[in-house]
Amino acid sequence: MTLQLQGVSRVVAGRVHIHPTSLSLQNGTMNVLLGPTLSGKTSLMRLMAGLDRPDTGRILWDGVDVTGQRVQDRGVAMVYQQFINYPGLTVYENIASPLRIMGRPRDEIDRKVRDTAEMLRLTPMLPRKPLELSGGQQQRCALARALVKGAGLVLLDEPLANLDYKLREELRVEIPRIFEASGAIFVYATTEPEEALLLGGNTATLWEGRVTQFGPTMQVYRQPQDAVTARVFSDPPMNFAPASLQAGQLRLDGVATQASAPAGVPDGSYRAGFRANHLRLSRHAESAIALDCLLNVTEITGSETFLHVTRGDDRWVALVDGVHDLPRKQPVTLWLDPAHVYLFDDAGRLAAPAAYARAA
Repeated sequence: MTLQLQGVSRVVAGRVHIHPTSLSLQNGTMNVLLGPTLSGKTSLMRLMAGLDRPDTGRILWDGVDVTGQRVQDRGVAMVYQQFINYPGLTVYENIASPLRIMGRPRDEIDRKVRDTAEMLRLTPMLPRKPLELSGGQQQRCALARALVKGAGLVLLDEPLANLDYKLREELRVEIPRIFEASGAIFVYATTEPEEALLLGGNTATLWEGRVTQFGPTMQVYRQPQDAVTARVFSDPPMNFAPASLQAGQLRLDGVATQASAPAGVPDGSYRAGFRANHLRLSRHAESAIALDCLLNVTEITGSETFLHVTRGDDRWVALVDGVHDLPRKQPVTLWLDPAHVYLFDDAGRLAAPAAYARAA
């Protein structure tokens, strides 16, 4: 089974929700849609499902044009952020409900319900009703009802967003296992880069209704093809600063470094990008350079600290290990290893990935 989007777009009340987009999703793959709120993730999923019709382009299932086909006639299942179960029915009957609507034989329904419940570790909960379950178990029940149909395409629209941290972590581990067992095409929408990395597979980054890059998740993370993709696939968003290559040596915001120009990248002006976790409060590498900043806000999370700083006209965020209760509006020196610096040209295109990413 292959799902192909060929130049599909969506315009609502004169506003572009999805710019012309082409994607090819293969059977048995996990595909993450990563982007901030209102970037177009749900709009793209609705086009895939057949809930909305594209204004331009075609949608193909195994080469067959299904652009105008009703959602009821497609092999699609969808699970939303607001997971929905029938409160008056048992977990067994919740899972069985799509099969009963489809008119499947009783023995087939029983076998598929029990197989799906076992896959999602819900067997002991089958006699219970949804309100007797934990939040994570209720979401697994909603997932089971989607999977039991044997759909070739399973769409998960931020399915863990309303769960607490412990339940999210539990299901983040389980979903790849569920995906492998089902063999369907999974499409999973999230705003969190960490979630995309945990799920693996392929990732499409979205920004203002455009897919900026699509490919194997680690490749997109390590080698974003432009500054927008790099920003989307970083949490906090990637930091940027002016940089230049002079006589084959890198200067970052006016500070000389020991880093040589990457092969094939000419001297000139660039925009440097580096992630928050690569800024440190101490010199952690011989090649690290000191960047004098002004500390504006400190956020302590318990095991880590976010430092919101300014340097000239640039605003950066550093994510450092440990608890650091530093005074606001005071100078602070941050250290950065040039091996973690990406270079982008004036148009925002990737000129050179960071050295650590090239070596990975």
